[in-house]
Amino acid sequence: MAADIGLVGLAVMGRNLVLNMARNGIEVAVHNRTTSRMTDFVDGEAAGATVTGHAELADMVAALSSPRIVMLMVRSGPAVDAVLGGLVPLLDEGDIVIDGGNADHVDTQRRCDELAERGLHFVGAGISGGEEGALNGPSIMPGGSPEAWPHVEPILTAIAAVADDGRPCCEWLGRGGAGHFVKMVHNGIEYADMQVIAEAYSLMSHRGLTNTEMSEVFARWNEGALQSFLVEITAAILGHATPDGEATLDSILDAAGQKGTGRWTAMYGFELGQPVSLIAEAVIARAVSALVDERGRAAEILAGPTPDLTDEPSEDDLRDALYASKIVSYAQGFSMLAAASREHGWELDLAAIASIWRAGCIIRARFLDDIASALTERPDIDSLLLADGFAADLSDAQRGWREVVRIGVAAGVPLPAYSSALAFYDGYRTTRLPANLIQAQRDYFGAHGYERLDGVRGDDFHTDWIGDGAQSAVESYSA
Repeated sequence: MAADIGLVGLAVMGRNLVLNMARNGIEVAVHNRTTSRMTDFVDGEAAGATVTGHAELADMVAALSSPRIVMLMVRSGPAVDAVLGGLVPLLDEGDIVIDGGNADHVDTQRRCDELAERGLHFVGAGISGGEEGALNGPSIMPGGSPEAWPHVEPILTAIAAVADDGRPCCEWLGRGGAGHFVKMVHNGIEYADMQVIAEAYSLMSHRGLTNTEMSEVFARWNEGALQSFLVEITAAILGHATPDGEATLDSILDAAGQKGTGRWTAMYGFELGQPVSLIAEAVIARAVSALVDERGRAAEILAGPTPDLTDEPSEDDLRDALYASKIVSYAQGFSMLAAASREHGWELDLAAIASIWRAGCIIRARFLDDIASALTERPDIDSLLLADGFAADLSDAQRGWREVVRIGVAAGVPLPAYSSALAFYDGYRTTRLPANLIQAQRDYFGAHGYERLDGVRGDDFHTDWIGDGAQSAVESYSA
């Protein structure tokens, strides 16, 4: 019997997706560049499942029903193009390729166009949930060639996580690179989420709380508005001990790694003119953490207060700072998605995106239900910060949020996410910022022009700053 789908790439995510598919009644043909990995998997973990192994890529393709569907689970970048180079000549018009890894949406758009020229359909499907999600149900974010969706939808929705309301966490997002762009922003928010949690941990550590006490705090928070996968696992991590009774966390080097999606999000955010400050600060914080040796030397030279927080900030204030910063992070991420949708004509359904992030993915959290509701009620809202519920939550959290930032700065505890989130919040709610001075400076040294308060938006003026001070429209000045 012909297989329903082929999968290339049997690292942990690929293997677990295959087992997930087989458990859901999907026939899978698999191939891996290293044949021994494929045979070990088919004879081991997948023994007895509806999985067939193929040493040759051509044999795997021949084993598939038509239209053939092949999912790639290989490292992003050149590896994807290398596999496509061998795979595409084996396919027929109407066949479908799914890239299930992380990919730059620009590459995904290119691959969509290149395969379309050969009558093939390409799908860029972001998959979130890690190893456990891949096995038991991830959040899946597909986009690409719309003609492929009716064929891949039964497979992808079958293996996706299911939210509490019974909806699968998989929705078609749009053409070209839409799916991979959404996954990239998901990962950027994940960076920010992890950083705001880490800053709460840092402040509690400086207060003198033990790992066990901190674990209990995060467990309490996970019962309320902060309920989320990342808060849940933070409680578990803080409570974990080695066989000899030592805290596992305390032996881990404080140098965070990154694979690039956070950097992509920050860079594309800047290209779109979107202030994704929390994501950018989270990326920078990881880069600073990697300077372990430099930081050690700097600590011996650079002066500053010795953190001594004793009884402050309070647990409630910390919770408020974490929650408020988290709201800002998601608001920035969804504003970036809206901007990209306008730029690329994707027509992204932001409420649907919030919905498919409610289960399976790394950033799944209780308040995504509130985000989905807010975006359903007001799909064109300028920012989630302006939604009634979140505006009220931010108002309630403000005192504690500001207190935490004040205490941290005074004590010399770095809080890039909390302070950046607060600065964005204050900037966003300020009717007149000092950017008028910046525009004057730009006009002074570069004749870049500026708009006037009493003018029409888009009409630029120039001042002769070192002459007679006369003003002129930029058009006449430039002429």
